Amino acid sequence: MASSRSCLLLPNPSSFPRSPPSSSSRALPSALNRRRKRDARRRRSLSFDGVTKWGLATRSGLDEVSVLDPPPPPESGLLAVSLKLKLLSAVSGLNRGLAASEEDLQKAEAAAKEVEDVGGLVDLSADLDKLQGRWKLIYSSAFSSRTLGGSRPGPPTGRLLPITLNQVFQRIDVLSKDFDNIVELELGAPWPLPPIEVTATLAHKFELIGSAKIKITFEKTTVKTTGNLSQLPPLEIPRLPDALRPPSTGSGEFEVTYLDSDVRITRGDRAELRVFVIS
Repeated sequence: MASSRSCLLLPNPSSFPRSPPSSSSRALPSALNRRRKRDARRRRSLSFDGVTKWGLATRSGLDEVSVLDPPPPPESGLLAVSLKLKLLSAVSGLNRGLAASEEDLQKAEAAAKEVEDVGGLVDLSADLDKLQGRWKLIYSSAFSSRTLGGSRPGPPTGRLLPITLNQVFQRIDVLSKDFDNIVELELGAPWPLPPIEVTATLAHKFELIGSAKIKITFEKTTVKTTGNLSQLPPLEIPRLPDALRPPSTGSGEFEVTYLDSDVRITRGDRAELRVFVIS
């Protein structure tokens, strides 16, 4: 007997005709590929520019944004400034070394050694221009011997001779190779006359005999009165013949152990430590 229920037959999904994919759906993968390739080329370009043009490596984060690393802070430069201030503080108030005690000498030596260590080796063949200028002497370890010649023969200071040492300078011309030691002095005069102020210029020529070593050769001494007698002409002291001059007065050698634009440290051929500032 035939069933009274009617059977609803549903079509098989596989039997439906398939429509071809639209052009927009086909274009989506290719657009994504092109975008990925473009981003990759952009990242490579940024990385190349960062390494080659600026000399800095690039750093890529998760957001794929390239950032150039800033240069590191000049810590060595800050250390050098701090140590130079320490050295200047150690030699201040010592009257260029004339008032230095043994303890003062040791403190100045230790402070100078720290500056020399942080500065490294000096190469005057590449940095000769840094010598140019007028340098003011602020400390000499040899002046602690209480003579104006330091460890070399020189007139004593104090009550034996009424000589007062004022400022001392070195004037260096790297083109003409002139090297002048300039000393300002006060010479005592009988009362009631005031002291006589004079400036003595010891002219030398210099030459490099090493990467940091300088040899100076004496030429002449000129004395010029200043102050109330500044109208007097300069007096050139005749140079003694070579046979009569002491061997230590003709030339000298010293090594530049630290040099920058405002401070210079030298060590002489008789272990003399000198500190200069540009003036």
